[in-house]
Amino acid sequence: MMREKFSQRVLLPAAIILAGFTAIVCLSSFIANARPAMPESYEDADLNMNGSQLKGFAFGMEGLLADWYFMRSLQYIGYKVLRSKAETLNIDDLRELNPRLLHPLLKNATDLDPHFIAAYSYGAIVLPAIDPEKAVDLAAKGVASNPDEWRLYQHLGYIYWRLRRYDKASETYEKGSQIAGAAPFMKMMAAAMKTQGGTRETARAIYQQMLAGSDDEQVRITAERHLAQIDSLDEREAIDRVLGEFKERSGRCAANFGEILSILMGVKLPGNREFRVDRANRLVDPTGAPYILDETECKAVLDKSKTAIASD
Repeated sequence: MMREKFSQRVLLPAAIILAGFTAIVCLSSFIANARPAMPESYEDADLNMNGSQLKGFAFGMEGLLADWYFMRSLQYIGYKVLRSKAETLNIDDLRELNPRLLHPLLKNATDLDPHFIAAYSYGAIVLPAIDPEKAVDLAAKGVASNPDEWRLYQHLGYIYWRLRRYDKASETYEKGSQIAGAAPFMKMMAAAMKTQGGTRETARAIYQQMLAGSDDEQVRITAERHLAQIDSLDEREAIDRVLGEFKERSGRCAANFGEILSILMGVKLPGNREFRVDRANRLVDPTGAPYILDETECKAVLDKSKTAIASD
């Protein structure tokens, strides 16, 4: 009788629990193996809260919440870059990273704190490579909320320039130039956009000003990379010109850059820059990676496996 009661009270429930647990494990394993592959767009967890809905209900903590959204936006892009399987990253087109939450994160930050200048600045640099129209919206929002901040006009003008909307860029730079304390650069850009908006010289001036006038690390990194790309374009044009002259004289392409190096060392590049060689006496690009001679085309090309310069 005691054994029967023990079986009914202990062993039977234990057996049922064990069977149920085994079934759950098996079912979970089956579901995990049978689950269809999800698109990359589902990799991100959507934002659970719209920052603008918290404004006025955060008991004075709006600034702290805005900081949290901004820091998350920085980490978000960093995570995307680290997870990327691409061999090279084109800083002018980040759409392959699918960073669909960057704009909502920055929007939340600036909804909570409309005077969050760093968030607008970061958006002006990164968003144009993801969604230019949303970049315009965020920068225009910054200008509207902070009409006395001339740097926000600079950011908006920069985005219009990237979109080749030179008239809008000129108008924006002109408005910004009228603000007290605005850099003379703003007036210069307002004029340049009307006459040479698409030139390399204008691009160089824009990124030099970014580099000189910003303490934001992301802005400085972006400016440095773009300046390196512009300098490399100048260098390759000069190299190709010398290669062409050599071929016309000798009837063949140079076998290596050593054959024209003495001529190149006498060439003055824009900004009075000179060509550089490394310790192995190889002609190198602005990031220190050796140029490659394409003998078929008889021109200089980037070594994509070593250079930090984005492909043209």
